[in-house]
Amino acid sequence: MAHDYRPTDVSRRSLLRGAAGGLFGAALLGSTPLLTACGSGSGSGGNAKELVFWNFYGPNPDGNAQSKWFTDLVDKWNADNEVKIKLHYLPVSEYLGGTALQTAFSSGAGPDIFIISPGDFLRYYNGGVLTDLTPHLASGAQADFADGVLDTRTVDGKVYGLPMEIEPLAMYYSVDAYEKAGLSEADLPKTWDQLLDVGRKLTSDKRFGVLFETAPGYYQNFTWYPFMWMGGAAAVGADGKSGFDNDAVHKALGLWQSAVKNGISPKKPQGDGAGNAVANLASGFCAMQQTGIWSISQLETDAKDFKYGVFPLPTPTGGTYTTDMGGWAFCANAKGANPEAAAKFITWALGSTDADGVERMRQWNTVVKTNVPSRKSVKEAATKAGAFEKPALKTFMEQVAPGGRAEPRYTPEVYKAISDAIQATMLGGAVPATAAAEASAKIDAFLSGYKGAPII
Repeated sequence: MAHDYRPTDVSRRSLLRGAAGGLFGAALLGSTPLLTACGSGSGSGGNAKELVFWNFYGPNPDGNAQSKWFTDLVDKWNADNEVKIKLHYLPVSEYLGGTALQTAFSSGAGPDIFIISPGDFLRYYNGGVLTDLTPHLASGAQADFADGVLDTRTVDGKVYGLPMEIEPLAMYYSVDAYEKAGLSEADLPKTWDQLLDVGRKLTSDKRFGVLFETAPGYYQNFTWYPFMWMGGAAAVGADGKSGFDNDAVHKALGLWQSAVKNGISPKKPQGDGAGNAVANLASGFCAMQQTGIWSISQLETDAKDFKYGVFPLPTPTGGTYTTDMGGWAFCANAKGANPEAAAKFITWALGSTDADGVERMRQWNTVVKTNVPSRKSVKEAATKAGAFEKPALKTFMEQVAPGGRAEPRYTPEVYKAISDAIQATMLGGAVPATAAAEASAKIDAFLSGYKGAPII
């Protein structure tokens, strides 16, 4: 039996605005009824012959390989289909750190096709603007996706976002910085205490020891979650209540706070953020950096001579190693110009099970970019091609990814409470236990009236 998870007492506009508008309780306090049922695939869209696809890859003015993959993808589709796709590029800092996408949807002008992470899935699902992609998936396509990878994009058995990749997090280090500090691979930190200790040894007047993301946003939360999980905590428990006021959370907040307070970590990364290894690690700004698998291709392209290594995120004493398995997904706007055509494009682009479809995704995941493939057939093809024999990718596949768990899908309100706690402790000097308790109270207040899709 299908379930209607859509809140009846919220407005679509306030849901989509959510935390981006600074209103913690916006989704709870709205009074305008939701416009239409979400996920039906019918929406209020029509049969337009041109669809707009917002993304942060192409056409990039730099004309890099990832941009070309996107433009080639669209050119291939447009050559064979009556409904055409038009790419609309936004810089990564604007797409990830700005509010352009939320603002477009809240004003009723959202793109026909767009990319979101699990962390922001519920904003759009609960807002009623995601199209059910399931009817357009080829036979066997769902089974080809890696176990669990569709879960955070699925509600009541229906798939609302198709993942293009899996992006686990790890620590990268500069071989040169280690050598100059008299350190070697034997000194790679395995615990949080060791991370801070080695970070101190690597810190100089010209270089920070370790870099974490400091800018508030979904990316910062995404990179912080593993430290919370390692101690056994979760922001939302299985009982549907906050689990944030927890000793493991206090310690995770305290770790990042200590790194900044003691001058081991900077208060602001270089370039477009802590996900950019070229601007931070390769430039000599830091000696260690928490970033994702995508940084391998960044370094191969823009810092070819830079020598680096990768190791799993350190764990707290008594904790269990965990990393966050992120990744972006294509979604179709249920209120768009032609939701059915948008869904067909997405399932063709990322879900085709023929040889061309598998090769297209192999190219994306292991040639023009570095990811863990989200599909079994693609991973198999990449393995046969020797993609995972590269040292850094081998480390990710054998040591980093096996301890991963899916990026959680929290509502904007839960996300914002966590973000505020990270910011208050990391940069504001707040006591971790106090910040966690305040965030937990906000989360519980929100959850007590929440009626949207399951938070997982």
